Amino acid sequence: MIRFENVGKRYASGREALSGASFHIEKGDMAFITGHSGAGKSTLLKLIALIERPTRGTVLVNNQNTSRISRRKIPYFRRQIGIVFQDHKLLSDRSVFDNVALPLLIGALKSREVSRRVRAALDQVGLLKFENNSPLTLSTGEQQRVGIARAIVSRPELVIADEPTGNLDPELSLEIMKLFERFNQVGVTLLIATHDVELIDKLQCRRLQLESGRIVESSQSSSHGDSM
Repeated sequence: MIRFENVGKRYASGREALSGASFHIEKGDMAFITGHSGAGKSTLLKLIALIERPTRGTVLVNNQNTSRISRRKIPYFRRQIGIVFQDHKLLSDRSVFDNVALPLLIGALKSREVSRRVRAALDQVGLLKFENNSPLTLSTGEQQRVGIARAIVSRPELVIADEPTGNLDPELSLEIMKLFERFNQVGVTLLIATHDVELIDKLQCRRLQLESGRIVESSQSSSHGDSM
């Protein structure tokens, strides 16, 4: 599902965010990327979503070499990926329903199907009763769940999340991770960047450790087969 082969990323400023990163995430896996702030976690996820492109090396997503995907085809490529941001990136001038519906608007779905999918996604995250609310009326944890509903509404095979619990207390953080686990149980591949090692110790999942742009450790729980 995801394969990095000796991937490096150097920004125009000269900062090298990733250096020689190599790993493989199998389809159906749930894995975490850990590391200090600035270690390269966000850059790694941006390379998967084609928000950034690598300076060197190869990034494969669902057997597609991202270097061969033209700018024009990026929106179509991203349809297979759900993206969860730490700061939600919700539109305050639109309802919860409309925020979740956004990924479906680039498709040719009929309005009835859009409504069905949006309400199903909101129901999965426990927010169906807030579909007509403004995101500003929701708590931080509820806003994060809206972001998750938006990420899954198009039924992607892969979900990537960048510090999805960074602004939440421990109880809400565990609730969000349990939500991700439920998606994984129905076959969604998940790759989650987080600095919350204590939280992921409670979840029997694979962990990739980043340090100054390099993967220095790849640990595997006993509940998954090794896919390195």
